[in-house]
Amino acid sequence: MVCCPLLPARAWAQRWNDPQTLALVQRATERRTLQLADTGLADYTATAHGFLTFLAQVGEGFPEPPKVVRADQLALQVYWRAPGLSKQRIIGRRDTLLLPTDIQYHRDHLGILQNNLPDVIRIGEGDEVRDVPHPLSAAGHSLYDFALADSLRITLPTRDVEVYVVHFRPRDDTQPRVLGALYIDRETAQVVRVAVTFTRAAFIDRDLDDLSVVLENALVEGRFWLPYRQEVEIRRRGTWLDLPVRGIIRGRWEICCYEVNRGLPLALFTGPEIVSAPAQELAQYRWEGRLVDVLPPDVQQASDADVRRVQAQARELVRAEALRRSSGATIGGRQVSDFVRVNRVEGLALGAGTRLRLGHGVSAQAAGRWGLDDHAAKGRVSVGVDWQNGSSLRLFAERTYRDAGIVAERALLTNSIAAQEFGSDDTDPYDVRAAGVVAELGTHAGLEWQVEGAVETQDRLSVHATPAIGAFAGTIPAWSVQGTRLALSVSRGERPLAWGATLGLHATVAAQHFRGRDTTLDGHPTLVRGTLDARLERPVGDGALVWRTIVGAVGGTSEVPPQSYVFLGGPVSAPGFDFHAFAAQVALSQRVEWQLPIPFPSVPLGAYGKSPATASLVPSFTAVYARHPSPFGDGREGWYPAVGMGLRFLFGVVRTDVARGLRDGRWTFSIDVSRDFWGVL
Repeated sequence: MVCCPLLPARAWAQRWNDPQTLALVQRATERRTLQLADTGLADYTATAHGFLTFLAQVGEGFPEPPKVVRADQLALQVYWRAPGLSKQRIIGRRDTLLLPTDIQYHRDHLGILQNNLPDVIRIGEGDEVRDVPHPLSAAGHSLYDFALADSLRITLPTRDVEVYVVHFRPRDDTQPRVLGALYIDRETAQVVRVAVTFTRAAFIDRDLDDLSVVLENALVEGRFWLPYRQEVEIRRRGTWLDLPVRGIIRGRWEICCYEVNRGLPLALFTGPEIVSAPAQELAQYRWEGRLVDVLPPDVQQASDADVRRVQAQARELVRAEALRRSSGATIGGRQVSDFVRVNRVEGLALGAGTRLRLGHGVSAQAAGRWGLDDHAAKGRVSVGVDWQNGSSLRLFAERTYRDAGIVAERALLTNSIAAQEFGSDDTDPYDVRAAGVVAELGTHAGLEWQVEGAVETQDRLSVHATPAIGAFAGTIPAWSVQGTRLALSVSRGERPLAWGATLGLHATVAAQHFRGRDTTLDGHPTLVRGTLDARLERPVGDGALVWRTIVGAVGGTSEVPPQSYVFLGGPVSAPGFDFHAFAAQVALSQRVEWQLPIPFPSVPLGAYGKSPATASLVPSFTAVYARHPSPFGDGREGWYPAVGMGLRFLFGVVRTDVARGLRDGRWTFSIDVSRDFWGVL
């Protein structure tokens, strides 16, 4: 569907419940009621084809696009009979599992929505949304406000149609209501398009973040406006455990091939509305291509473009509180390792956190942990406000053990296991006590922007823990300094570019004005440190080429605190070399790998399905460059190449790598979970 305005948007003054708008809404209500009982439309059949996808999104702030966990493709035979009876029979269904899951869909997720939503709206068989009155129902006029917002020309498959866009909102947004826009044909007052979301009070399932519906109709036989395209998006998170994990269900349907007034028998509509053909019949349905190849290309976007418009419009129509989660406290943390972790300084550390939503976007957070070996408390408290446009402002105070590395070399959960059992701790912590402010500025020019200002002190830490096998290396000789720090960060989740490529990046520039007992410099020197981590992936045949560039530089003063050097070395930044073998004022890591699909044994996972019978073989080449090495390291300077071979298996969740540094390097072996999950582990 293509839209273009007939008049500039500013020509329409959005006045609620003016006589012209109410008259149009009354016509549309009458026309809708008439069609449901129109003897000219006794019944019809149609076919519908659609995709139902379940996606997962993880990480604080959900920086990366969601990953497809499961995808289903369905074919339906659709039947309808006046005055509103519906029957849908699944005649074809196939699915593919890209990550382990035991998700079961509600029955009505497997079919289309008829009648531009019923007079009393139910979604998820009433478990998600129940008993919400339709704005064009008999009760709707007294429950909703209406405003004429625009006039558009819409291009449909059969013809162009001029429509009025009518916004509607609940008069009481604390009640279970729907809100959004109706696109009404100027000539006939038929509803051409519906784009809606729901108030928070409408959600029966309190795990829901939001639920959006977009329904488009087409003119059939020049007279009847019947379903043509539909999109439903349901996003949910847990309510009692506030880990940054979100599940998304997306349904996309296209309906065609109508046959009108066939004389369908009433007996056809007995029993459940949506039923499935026997498994043998489903297996005989002929599909074109592999399911993973025919999925819509934008299915992994954080949200569909039409759905984003619905949600943005909803934020303008009602109070923000009508769409936000209710106030209250939840147990939470940014990742599993906030609850339990192991490292060389703390040994076993146990922690917990909570988030208290105070209403009007204001929330307070507190998190802490206690190290059983260093007998020290670490934690963070903050209070701030989040706005509906994605920006936020937060005041904080914390004591934390900050990692000197510019990228994580492995997941914190994996690191805890390796540290506990083998004395392998791929973190370089130093003590930080800080208080300041963080401002999330939202998305501009395709990048997420953040500014942080803080007053902080930094100090050295000591090894306190003992592993089951071996011994820990020492900590970095961090200086004891204090001062102010101002940092600007920009990031981009791994979103699509041209030619099927994706690009993700994170860059930070920080200026630190410091003084301390470990520096011989007079006055208060200023240090500037910049880092960039960029990852580009492009499909090549059945595989993919991946480039990852990691670079950092520090300067501005003749003396650099050890904790401010650029550290590289480890499975991510320099395979084939020891952890943080490179510490310099300027350092670069360039890695290129080719992910090639190969046959691999399928592993049954019980209720979670079975892993695919393929894996990815990953040959790689890495080049590391260092300049102006630190005085406390081994003085590595210049170029250091390495080659490696990896294997990704079990849905690509597990990865092993063997690498060899070709200049003063060694053989290294690593095993870890996919980095897609590091943000929550």
